[in-house]
Amino acid sequence: MKFDAYQAKAKTTDLGAGNMGEVMAKKSLNVPEFLEKVLGLVGESGEFADKTKKIIRDKLGRFNEEERQELLKELGDVLWYVAEISLYLDMPMSKLAKMNLDKLASRKKRGKLGGEGDNR
Repeated sequence: MKFDAYQAKAKTTDLGAGNMGEVMAKKSLNVPEFLEKVLGLVGESGEFADKTKKIIRDKLGRFNEEERQELLKELGDVLWYVAEISLYLDMPMSKLAKMNLDKLASRKKRGKLGGEGDNR
């Protein structure tokens, strides 16, 4: 499945999708539906991290197929929130993905993949 097709289908399951344009129209992130997506992204990322931590702590990092599937479910939820947030910011996922890869390629070319800072 292509990013933009995923994003379009994800939008159909967003209970607050009717207010997507409000973020860009107001140029404000202080829209409840947007804030809910940001908090959801953090929550789902935390769930993924917590499951990973427990596998490392309790099983020395070894996982079985059931645990792998649970990790993938959480990762899918992270993807949903990324898709939704980028829609609220009026950015197709295909363009977001390209923008990110271009940024990383530039860092690699300049020997700046490691280190700190957003604009390295």
